[in-house]
Amino acid sequence: KIIHTKQKKKTGVTYDSKSLSLHSIGTSGKCVHGKIADLLFSVWQHKRDVQKTTKYVELIIVADNREFQKQGKDVEKVKQRLAEIANYVDKFYRMLNIRVALVGLEVWSDVDKCAVTQDAFTTLHEFLDWRKLKLLPQQPHDNAQLISGVYFQGTTIGMAPIMSMCTAEQSGGIVVDHSDNPLGAAATLAHELGHNFGMNHDTPERGCGCRMTADRGGCIMTPSTGYPFPTVFSTCSKKDLVASLEKGVGMCLYNTPEVKLLYGGQKCGNGYIEEGEECDCGETEECLNPCCNAKTCTLKGDAVCAHGQCCEDCQLKPAGTPCRESSNSCDLPEFCTGTNPHCPANVYLHDGHACHNMDGYCYNGICQTHEQQCITLWGPGAKPAPGICFERVNSAGDPYGNCGKDSKGSFAKCQARDARCGKIQCQGGAYSPVIGTNAVSIDTTIHPQEGGNIRCRGTHVYLGDDMPDPGLVLAGTKCAEGMICLNRQCQNVSVFGVHKCSGKCNGRGECNNKKNCHCKAHWAPPFCDRAGFGGSVDSGPMRQAADSSAVAMGVLVTLLCLLSAGLIVCLKRKALVQILCINKKSAIQKLRYCQPMQQCFPKCAGHRGKTIMYNKWKIMCFFNLKPHKHISLHQIHKIMFFLAASYDPFKMLELFTKTLFII
Repeated sequence: KIIHTKQKKKTGVTYDSKSLSLHSIGTSGKCVHGKIADLLFSVWQHKRDVQKTTKYVELIIVADNREFQKQGKDVEKVKQRLAEIANYVDKFYRMLNIRVALVGLEVWSDVDKCAVTQDAFTTLHEFLDWRKLKLLPQQPHDNAQLISGVYFQGTTIGMAPIMSMCTAEQSGGIVVDHSDNPLGAAATLAHELGHNFGMNHDTPERGCGCRMTADRGGCIMTPSTGYPFPTVFSTCSKKDLVASLEKGVGMCLYNTPEVKLLYGGQKCGNGYIEEGEECDCGETEECLNPCCNAKTCTLKGDAVCAHGQCCEDCQLKPAGTPCRESSNSCDLPEFCTGTNPHCPANVYLHDGHACHNMDGYCYNGICQTHEQQCITLWGPGAKPAPGICFERVNSAGDPYGNCGKDSKGSFAKCQARDARCGKIQCQGGAYSPVIGTNAVSIDTTIHPQEGGNIRCRGTHVYLGDDMPDPGLVLAGTKCAEGMICLNRQCQNVSVFGVHKCSGKCNGRGECNNKKNCHCKAHWAPPFCDRAGFGGSVDSGPMRQAADSSAVAMGVLVTLLCLLSAGLIVCLKRKALVQILCINKKSAIQKLRYCQPMQQCFPKCAGHRGKTIMYNKWKIMCFFNLKPHKHISLHQIHKIMFFLAASYDPFKMLELFTKTLFII
């Protein structure tokens, strides 16, 4: 027996399903979305400074056949309009340190390549499916938006999945070209792109700060739009964006786009370094870069670089300098190469890699678990409900228990094996969902045959016909041992081939999303089978010489202390010296009666006080010792000092050992 109880957020009022209605907000235009500010779980590792790092969205805009007709069946006119829209969007996002790079335009001049109807939900589904199956394999990109000449039912002028940036399945949206002024469609596209980023509507209860008053357009993430059109983002949008990026949303945005792919041709002042340019800091009036001449796009004076995380004071940072730290347990750090001012493209662990103490699997650079999703929905103290909750509730195929929607838009029942990939069921936590004022709790009480009661807690969020439902288990979540949720089905993690990929790393590294080994420190890519600096062919060298110097110097200092103590014992304790030094092979005897340095390093002969190369490592020939002469403690200190200046700490240690111990 199952009993459902629906509770309205903050009021605790109980009512039946007939009372549930979908909210409709907006006057001149509405984008159908929820207000889910914290949909993904918090990460437990250090966070990347996402605000300082420039992100790049490689965008493709598609115009449907109705838009083509609307623009007089002139392909060039359509392309010019789409480029104008993209330029506006790029300017909007620059204030967030995000560049929107138009890398492709497509005009459906003959016929639509996917179904475009007045049903916004169906159109969005069809467009995203077409993007994944046709457009993405043909031209790699980060996000795609459909500009349509079709007016959707009701007041909807745009729709996009929330927190879906960079995903193959849902990184995109649909936009109605609803105004003669291209700024109108640009504001809507920026709004939909904001939802892809994880931004939610600027509703009154959120108390968002907006530097533009409503009569001047307000802010971009306002639920409804009108004239004048918004051009700025609110404080809430900025906060939502940072939270999303820190959780791992937008993993594909940290590489600079290939300039040859940029639409619109070459131009000094567009912010992209193109052929013949040494730098490009934007228009003259906006350029604040001390290393770049904005008028000529050339470097100033002795500058070697002007842009990038690996450029500091117009010079390249040393190889191995961290330039992008990992943002979560599935992300991997990147390091400067010493030859390029830009940080290598962002890489993360291969999909299917175990994470969070084996409780989850990595998917698109994020570690998904039921527990963290419950905490996101219900706050601290929440945890997944027993399996029987998932099985009973999600077998219903209704708004409160399902495995998503089918192609017809109807709620799909979950098969028993897929139940943990449907609506998430939790226990504990807050009295009501903590994800927004438009969320209600769906409490289900199950009475098992063996007796007792089991309480299951689900959520229902008023999203209209939008997708995805934040109460659904996220793709990539572990649903059983060795199993992962994909397309609402519990599938074997082997579909990703992560174990086969990691097998080539010789147990000293992990496979990244580009199917290359990310080696541990002191092992070299590509297969981690020889000594090196760690990292991968994609991420740059992990270990700097300076990092290892501290360890090696610690070893050397310890060795010096031991040697000094040994000398003191030998000099002060004659009886002990006699005992220890009878055997010519003893360590102390070898130390005090070292071969002359000219014999240890024959190349030093005749070069006293000069720095020369011996086996490619610098030493100082500051001594002129006769055979069998004792080496003083002072001389050992001097040897230590000069050896410490050697380039490589490990060679330094080896050289020092060979100098003092003649084996």
